[in-house]
Amino acid sequence: MESVSERTGGPADAVVVGIDSGGSGLRVALARAADRAVLGRSAAPGPVRTGPDGICAEHFLESVLPAVAALRARAGEERPVLAAAVGAAGMATLGGELRAVLPGAFAAAWGVRGTVLAADAVTAYAGALGPRPGAVVAGGTGLVALGTDLSSWRRADGWGHLLGDCGSGAWIGRAGLEAAMRAYDGRRGGSAALLARAEKLHGPAAGLPAALYPRADRPAVLAAFAPEVAACAADDPVAAAVLERAAEHIADAAEAACPPVPEAVVALTGGLFRLGEPLLAPLRAALADRLPGVRGVTPAGDPLDGAVSLAFSLAGGGTRFPEDPDLLRIA
Repeated sequence: MESVSERTGGPADAVVVGIDSGGSGLRVALARAADRAVLGRSAAPGPVRTGPDGICAEHFLESVLPAVAALRARAGEERPVLAAAVGAAGMATLGGELRAVLPGAFAAAWGVRGTVLAADAVTAYAGALGPRPGAVVAGGTGLVALGTDLSSWRRADGWGHLLGDCGSGAWIGRAGLEAAMRAYDGRRGGSAALLARAEKLHGPAAGLPAALYPRADRPAVLAAFAPEVAACAADDPVAAAVLERAAEHIADAAEAACPPVPEAVVALTGGLFRLGEPLLAPLRAALADRLPGVRGVTPAGDPLDGAVSLAFSLAGGGTRFPEDPDLLRIA
């Protein structure tokens, strides 16, 4: 069997770092470069701030560097770090500062040889399917679909809660809260059940705009209402209709991203799909309609597993995924 020093050119006790930064928080894993076995994980709540220059590298590093230092201390601080991989929500459109700052910061802090800088959809794909053709829908606070035939990428949505992320947790939560406000006003399309749940969580309905609009974490607050929509769906046709529309949007994104190759498969990954059958039942029907003959598979792992996998591959010489200026860069 090939040793880690033969595979990577590094010492046998070397490690890699995987980082997953999403709309609801940031997670870090430290893994052995020899076999990708995870030595420790850490999490920091809340999204990384976004400023005029995009995702704030300083805020990102304020969370990541102490977390990795603590993991290394527990695993043996003398272990060298061969490579790191970052999957970040918004990397494709707002990641300019991260791409400029992180490689140098990681080299200075850990002495890494290289860093993979990827959109969170890429790490979701790597974790769910590994290097095989297909499409992955990554759903959480936001939503993006990504597909590849291993020569190029196909992306659909992931444009944030103001311009897209259709069918995401934030989309479902916003639609549910809109139905609540319709009921409050007495307009058609309202849901008394959703109004009751909104007021239980947020107080009187009239105060909801003032409580919601100024918040920097507004997408996460909207997404927190998605489970309430799912909980009402069995008895409330308005809530059920919200989830049916979400399923149509998700299937649209999967169809757009899936490459037209016979061996393609599709996987769903992310916390959104823990809403269960109220969402999954209409989604299965919509996917069968949009992608007939394309097999659905269970994800092998999550986006943090994907980040570790990309770092592990980089430590060994490269990845089998196509590089892309916005979606996947190796520094």
